Amino acid sequence: MTASSAAEIAPNPQFAREKTIDLCGTWGFAHDDAKVGLAAKWWKSADAFGREITVPYPPESKASGVHETGYHPVIWYRRTFEKPSLSEGERLTITFGAVDYAASVWVNGERVATHEGGHVPFSADITDALVDSGEQVVVVRAEDPPKDAGIPRGKQDWLEEPHVIWYYRTSGIWQPVWLTVVPALSIEECHFVADLTHARVRCETRLSAAPEKPVRLTIGLSCKGEFLAEQSVTMTGQEMRFDVALPQLEHGVHRDHLLWSPERPTLVDAEITLEGETPDRVTSYLGLRTVGVSDGHFLLNDLPYFLRFALGQNYWPESHLAASAETLKKEVELIKAMGFNGVRIHQKIEDPRFLYWCDVLGLLVWEEMPSAYIFSNSMARRLTAEWSEAIRRDKSHPCIVAWVPLNESWGVQYIADKADEKHFANALYHLTKALDPSRPAISNDGWELAETDIISVHDYSPDGEGIAMSFGDGEALEAMLYGRGPSRRRILLDDGDIGGRPVMLTEFGGLSYTPKAGDHWFGYSTVESPEEYAARLDDLFEAIAESPLIAGYCYTQVTDTEQETNGLLTAAREPKLPLEKLYEITNKPAASIPSERLEVLQRRAARKAAAQ
Repeated sequence: MTASSAAEIAPNPQFAREKTIDLCGTWGFAHDDAKVGLAAKWWKSADAFGREITVPYPPESKASGVHETGYHPVIWYRRTFEKPSLSEGERLTITFGAVDYAASVWVNGERVATHEGGHVPFSADITDALVDSGEQVVVVRAEDPPKDAGIPRGKQDWLEEPHVIWYYRTSGIWQPVWLTVVPALSIEECHFVADLTHARVRCETRLSAAPEKPVRLTIGLSCKGEFLAEQSVTMTGQEMRFDVALPQLEHGVHRDHLLWSPERPTLVDAEITLEGETPDRVTSYLGLRTVGVSDGHFLLNDLPYFLRFALGQNYWPESHLAASAETLKKEVELIKAMGFNGVRIHQKIEDPRFLYWCDVLGLLVWEEMPSAYIFSNSMARRLTAEWSEAIRRDKSHPCIVAWVPLNESWGVQYIADKADEKHFANALYHLTKALDPSRPAISNDGWELAETDIISVHDYSPDGEGIAMSFGDGEALEAMLYGRGPSRRRILLDDGDIGGRPVMLTEFGGLSYTPKAGDHWFGYSTVESPEEYAARLDDLFEAIAESPLIAGYCYTQVTDTEQETNGLLTAAREPKLPLEKLYEITNKPAASIPSERLEVLQRRAARKAAAQ
């Protein structure tokens, strides 16, 4: 089911239907700084919408056509569409990929949806709000309080202008909007979890409602046109879990061609059909792969695998957090071209089309919840609800290999001393494992770790010697983990044994060129020339490769982001060193996995052959 071009893919390629209508493009637009729109009933008239905006780009961005970055807590959108032809038993839904932060939606003057959470999708059945003839009108009110530090906002600045490591806000609609024609009883969700050891796939299916009478659901799996399996079940309730046997996985030495990995991202096509008075059909896909941790290693398909990650903020100067499908694809290609096998998406729940390209092209992902910055009961409710929705949306993507609900104690600033904040971090860890036990979870990436499957450390030492001081041998590592870490904070909040948990350096580097006088700049350590830049990078990556105790790394960062100019690429996605040089630096054999000495040579040979 992989598309030949970015333009062909669905808004959510892992859950696609034939009858969809794109609502992106030009909408009417209005700011509502005085918050008068509700009292004036703006959803009933076009009078207030004197401006235009290009959806799905936020009004703070140039790509939207508005480009106003100041404080505008309430914004409104309006557009019309033609009613599609609906057969008897069919319904029409509207889906918003993401609206930051709280949204209300009206169709033809009737409220059809409200939603809270700026990084996850929501849908509504709008059939009963449609008029028989003429244009249909959809109106959206989005409220995004710019100064509210208690909502999950990630790195969107609460100050009017970007400062330190925070960037411009992304308010309102920032992911695709579309209509879908569905049966009255339809497939709402279908998730897949591979179980290689037992040669099966666990399927989790949810319908739009409980069926009035038993209904048959069938899942067919194939790979590159080859039949793998078909399983039919009878659903009597709204949800069901069941297994699909894959006997092809039982041949232990002839199954690798079916498995998913960054080096060979094989995908299995899935067709889900629901019988009934009006049948439903969804196309999807999955990857046959497992992830875990054991004996100090990260495991991919049951074998130790060294993680070479870069931190991706996925922010573009022209469009902020929003991007086209082609732009998202290019981002994945650039990260792989620099030699990384994964990306930690930082403080953002990324567009499903980005995750699709990671699945298709082979790039591992750590998914991280955007932070709030003040701990309270309402913050805990908001973050927990939105994080749960994010996992629910994304847990079938083979590219995602870890979940990160908190970063650097943001929102739980006193976690080392306050029991409620530590309980919250532990609760998020356990909630994550309850929603998806198939992946590792990191309670609080960087330092002050509560319960966690991976011991993740942030260390911005300016050179390899500094890295070796903390990770060079077992004694140095133990002193760092149980004392004060590179940030002068505790790494582990509990004194328990490390056990088989891997230790990873999940932020380091951050090199930037020395700023000129007057530059709006934030960085860590600086260099004066490309030659010094290459030498310093090489020194840092060499120290990591030489440590037998590091199971993976994440370099800060992929691109320059506003004033944070420490990317390997500029904000315009131009490499600061030749891509081949970056690949050579990032792909040193890791001492923690001895077989890397051979595997790195094999990967380099394959890369050279592919380029010819």
